Amino acid sequence: MRDYADLRDGAVSAIDRLTSAGRDIIVVVADSTSTSKIGPYLERFPERVINVGIAEQNMVGMAAGLALGGHIVFTANAAPFLVGRANEQVKNDVCYSATNVKMLGLNAGVAYGPLASTHHAIDDISIMSGFGTVQIFAPCDEMETAQVIDHAVSVDGPVYIRLDNAKFPVVHDASYRFEPGRPDVLIEGSKVAVIALGSVVGEALDACEALRRDGVLDPTLVNLSSLRPLDQDALAAIVERHEAIVTVEEHSLHGGIGATVAMLMARRRLNRPLTTLGITEGEFAQYGTRQGIRKHYGIDAAGIADAVHALCAQ
Repeated sequence: MRDYADLRDGAVSAIDRLTSAGRDIIVVVADSTSTSKIGPYLERFPERVINVGIAEQNMVGMAAGLALGGHIVFTANAAPFLVGRANEQVKNDVCYSATNVKMLGLNAGVAYGPLASTHHAIDDISIMSGFGTVQIFAPCDEMETAQVIDHAVSVDGPVYIRLDNAKFPVVHDASYRFEPGRPDVLIEGSKVAVIALGSVVGEALDACEALRRDGVLDPTLVNLSSLRPLDQDALAAIVERHEAIVTVEEHSLHGGIGATVAMLMARRRLNRPLTTLGITEGEFAQYGTRQGIRKHYGIDAAGIADAVHALCAQ
């Protein structure tokens, strides 16, 4: 039986631990104290949380100013409003200016489900990848999230961390150590590699385990949590030792990990069959329950297993 945990709990506990250890951290939210689950930190460090209200541009501009004043600053709000409404401030005040701001993109992907495209963040990786200087991470479980926060605080400059709003499977044990840039191999298999992003890693894990139980396929599973930096040689080595590749993401196929893997394969001339699973390029995501949306795009466990079977059958 798997344990489940909320990625936000990992982030807040790490920020609390680092502040308690003497790091000069300030968290700025945009009427998102509940969304960020920052409540316990706010109780312990009320002078270190600033709520600007529903004013995301102000949140990012204020965070940049505080960073220029010498603080380590986290912003914590819903990803669609961080990368959409505050796009210019993220680009100019944080990324172009290389200020020491760590941006938590909460409720990413289709977490808001029935609220539809105004609240979906299926383009955040693509948008952030277009900005220079910013490191980009999408941890898949609570333990990895805490270690990504540790890394973010250890570096001077912009960081974007894609998070979510629910409990997801804990896939790492206590021995896990996050390494920026390194593709994280969760299952070492053969023939086909499944490369997954963030909160759908749990779906991919269920799919791979089901395929292994069937005894026909033994897929490798890779958690691609570090998008920038990314060890291109290590990712290429994974592709080279497999006969086929499947990528999975709760993100548009435009500018996501499928595009990243395809570009790497083209540049390295790695001729492998490739299936990319995600939100159809050139479309807004369907609305509904998250599980219903995932089923629609084939990024739930059953859809991933079907895609692996179909690709290998070719």
